[in-house]
Amino acid sequence: MNVPVVHGPAVRKIGAWTVDRRPLAVPAYRRLWTASAVCAVGGSFSVVAVPTQLFTMTGSSAAVGGAAAVSLVALVTAALWTGALADSMDRRKVLLAAHCGLALTYTVLWAQAALGGRSLPLLLVAVACQGLTFGAVMTTMGTVVPRLVPVELLPAASSLSSLVRYTGSILGPVLAGALIPVAGLGTLYLFDAVALLAVVWAVAKLPPLPPHATAAQDGPPRTTIGQILAGFRYLAASRLLLAVLGVDLAAMVFGMPSALFPELARHAFGGQPGGGMELGLLYAAYPAGVLLAGLLSGTFTRARRQGALMAAAAVTWGLTVVVLGLAARLEIALTALACGGAVNFVLSTFRNAISQAHTDDAMRGRVQGPLTVVLVGGPQIANLLHGAAGAAYGPHVVICAGGALTAVTVAAIAWATPQLRHYVPRPPGR
Repeated sequence: MNVPVVHGPAVRKIGAWTVDRRPLAVPAYRRLWTASAVCAVGGSFSVVAVPTQLFTMTGSSAAVGGAAAVSLVALVTAALWTGALADSMDRRKVLLAAHCGLALTYTVLWAQAALGGRSLPLLLVAVACQGLTFGAVMTTMGTVVPRLVPVELLPAASSLSSLVRYTGSILGPVLAGALIPVAGLGTLYLFDAVALLAVVWAVAKLPPLPPHATAAQDGPPRTTIGQILAGFRYLAASRLLLAVLGVDLAAMVFGMPSALFPELARHAFGGQPGGGMELGLLYAAYPAGVLLAGLLSGTFTRARRQGALMAAAAVTWGLTVVVLGLAARLEIALTALACGGAVNFVLSTFRNAISQAHTDDAMRGRVQGPLTVVLVGGPQIANLLHGAAGAAYGPHVVICAGGALTAVTVAAIAWATPQLRHYVPRPPGR
């Protein structure tokens, strides 16, 4: 019996629903993305290794929290400073230096662990350096990708990058947890350093990315407070970028209740004290939805009404959070979180694409710096607010209120900003 084979348009139609791989046709981006995929898993072990070593050394969770604060301050500082630097220097050189600095930091972490790992000040210095270099990488990468792929492929490029990042955030910690008893903390740091060499190679292969002509006219490379403030002034002068920033902040600050998951798992879904399967499933449901949306990115990355889709995704995220707060059964909560992860992937895809496409290349670094600060700081603020409010009013009330506030705030921003509702990417050459 002959089995019919599907050919031509049917195959293309199926492919249009799966991962949008069009940016991978650009050799420079393909090398960078492939190296990032390697580094996303094999270069993310320090996320688990650093807090594990800190707690082992001190026996105090406060030390772990203090190190996280040190890393956050360093990352914010580097994001703003590097954003200005990326507008006045060859971005390839800035990105190469940032990745080399991160690889060197992992090497230092490996060396101190191999020597016994007994110096807390040295470990904290390394944590600060990690924050500095990672902040520089995040900011500069956001200015490099728009120079590699055409504007119509920015949503697809953003979704590919997010897919790699979220996959790494899931697989990396799982592998790290399994490897610590076998290989030790020092080996994990070494794995991070070696994996990062793939990205260093890919960045070294990039073409020169000199500053925009208008930025070059400002004189030799320099980063001053005035240049950093210029990025904030540029943001303040753009209603579209302010709306994008506002939507993203509302979704992250009001609608990110992960700080309440332990209490929710224990008291609402009968989880064990101190953790258990219910807690693990709550934390896993959101990234599962993110990954599903990433694997089906072809369904939305070709859309033209990017601003409207971003706002709609943020409103939908708020509604899924309300369902989470009302859920009396674990499976309903998990479904709400998975759906929320999927729509948040759409939100982040178009946030990146709109901010990168709408910003003048000469200002892209100085705008990317504040956007990176919001991206990193938003969840930290959410944890603080949800934790404090949850202790006072209970998790269900706070989660429902946060979701409703997200939906209402985003709807108000979209209504007040027609530039967001009607935004479509500018055709090439305009």
